[in-house]
Amino acid sequence: MRIAVVHRDRCHPVKCGTECILYCPRVRTGDETVLIGEDNKAVISEELCVGCGICVRKCPFEAIDIVNLPEKLDQPTHRYGTNGFILYGLPIPIEGKVTGILGANGIGKSTAVKILSGHLVPNLGEPDGAVGWKDVLKQYAGSELFDYLQTVSQKNVKVALKPQYIDHIPKVFSGTVSQLLATTDERGALDSYIDRLSLRPILDRPITALSGGELQRVALAACLAREADFYFFDEITPFLDIYQRMAAANLIRELAEKRPVIIVEHDLAILDMLADTVHIAYGQPSVYGIITYPKGVRVGINQYLEGYLPEENVRFREYAVTFDQRAHESDVTRELLLKFPEMTKRYDTFSLHIGGGEIRCGEVLGLVGANGIGKSTFAQLLAGVLEPDTGAMDQQVRISYKPQYIKGDTEATVEMLLRQCTTRFDTSYYQHEIIEPLSLKPILQSTASSLSGGELQRLAIALCLSRDADLYILDEPSAHLDVEQRVKIARLIRKHAEGRNSSTLVIDHDIYLIDMISDRILVFDGEPGIHGEAAGPFSMADGMNTFLHQLGITFRRDKSGRPRINKPGSYLDREQVAAGDYYYADISKS
Repeated sequence: MRIAVVHRDRCHPVKCGTECILYCPRVRTGDETVLIGEDNKAVISEELCVGCGICVRKCPFEAIDIVNLPEKLDQPTHRYGTNGFILYGLPIPIEGKVTGILGANGIGKSTAVKILSGHLVPNLGEPDGAVGWKDVLKQYAGSELFDYLQTVSQKNVKVALKPQYIDHIPKVFSGTVSQLLATTDERGALDSYIDRLSLRPILDRPITALSGGELQRVALAACLAREADFYFFDEITPFLDIYQRMAAANLIRELAEKRPVIIVEHDLAILDMLADTVHIAYGQPSVYGIITYPKGVRVGINQYLEGYLPEENVRFREYAVTFDQRAHESDVTRELLLKFPEMTKRYDTFSLHIGGGEIRCGEVLGLVGANGIGKSTFAQLLAGVLEPDTGAMDQQVRISYKPQYIKGDTEATVEMLLRQCTTRFDTSYYQHEIIEPLSLKPILQSTASSLSGGELQRLAIALCLSRDADLYILDEPSAHLDVEQRVKIARLIRKHAEGRNSSTLVIDHDIYLIDMISDRILVFDGEPGIHGEAAGPFSMADGMNTFLHQLGITFRRDKSGRPRINKPGSYLDREQVAAGDYYYADISKS
């Protein structure tokens, strides 16, 4: 089966001169294989298309994809119009279980949830046909989903949803946190959620004044407090520190004891700990998506990282995602870039103490610790944005800084913003080392205001790395990125640091990312919002041991080399705690 997909947001016939029509061999013979539709966008006939791929290569905006799908694929679940995205398969909600969905952004996870919640009637791949629930139930007769979809068709399912992009919440609600949460207390459990998610200090604060982490916890509490038959959480970890992630995961586990829960999450450590089963979603983002049958969470994550599904005999990625140990070498001697002295910074309600240390050329230094503990303040002290109360930076270095919270409040295009930032945009080096790894080419003509959270994050990373600097500081670069994108940026940042012999400081709460990317780490401790203290830099083993001891969790590697959180109280957990090895300190034995 061959499908043709036209990305309507990228299709600009007026700008390109309709090269898809001019170069199509079937059009030259007189067939109407490619037309310009009523909405002034290209329309491709899949029946007439021979799959030559010329239009794909000629389109200057990468607005066309021609894909040959496996013949054994069953009936499509849903398609978004002619030449639109097509989805195969659905996840299965299971009573008393947390079902995870693991896949790239734009692969159909949100479409699946819309169907399961009754907000979208699947058209079985017939966007122009009259397909109703009767046809859908006939298609799924005898399957595990039949009873559930029958209930959905009768509109007897109530769904509680935690959205992916929480920054939309202030656009539709302008009251205080307590006013918002009061409208969601349908199970009488709201007070417990407020305390366990540490929301009581901000109850009287306006929604519009919340930080990303505060807004994420409010959205979680609002979803958990509702009375529903099915709960869906779309990315619980962005902007949350590891302590808050663990708290949210525990609350969802408790909820799942009586209700079916589906979660989409790109933090593999949290997904591994939280989910009972996992569906892998693979395909080509924005073109087609396939959702597999459920797998055991350990097996499913490892197969996803490997890029090969043995039961389906499908390789969906040319490379395996590996967790190498090169970044953890402790005997590497690097030239000194700068020394930062002992410093303090005081506010009305918060104080930060920096113990002093050094940053070396070509290294990636990870920063770990709770939210509100002073990591971003430290980054701003280094960058000269803030002045310390005691201590002073003697050396002046050029610094490029990507803040934690990004705003796409300009109508400038992605290409225009990048050209303003660098004179090397047209060089092959820049195209191969920045544009391609961050998958920016398809959105170069999009305005910053129209970008999704993940696209905006990739643009911000590109802007930071495009500047000429001695020290690059990236605050939460993993937010809203899927697993594959996180691996790509990890490799990009390491390669960038080594290639330029520049230093990079990364603040992030994804332990997998910190594990992959860092040479050494700086550990922040204290009482969030009151006092913070930075210690280090430490070697990875010493620093992570200190950090994980604070958390009370232990890490191990499985046979694939993937870090995993031990179940609290398990034999391995007790053994590592007794030995003081919270973070596989002796990597050679892992």
